[in-house]
Amino acid sequence: MNRMQFVLVTALVLFVAFALGWFTNWLIHRFTRVRQQDLGELDRMAQALHEAEEIRDQAINYVETRERDLTARIKQLEAEVAGAMDGVREARAEADYYRNQIQGRGE
Repeated sequence: MNRMQFVLVTALVLFVAFALGWFTNWLIHRFTRVRQQDLGELDRMAQALHEAEEIRDQAINYVETRERDLTARIKQLEAEVAGAMDGVREARAEADYYRNQIQGRGE
């Protein structure tokens, strides 16, 4: 193998390597390229996610507001029940007092 043949074989090997690399790169980009349809779908999914997050935030706010209202109402009802129980206790004590008064005079 003389010098000229060596240069030609080396050039041919380098050209084949370059061609294979270029073809491989083209194939990879061809199969991994994002299509416009995919971008549209991604945009729709992002919009749907954004709307779902807004709805979730509104639901959380509603639940928190409702919980505060119900807690306040429960505290108010507990205070009313405590007042009613105090009134019943006083009425029982008064009834016992008058019962004892009546029973004491009747004897």
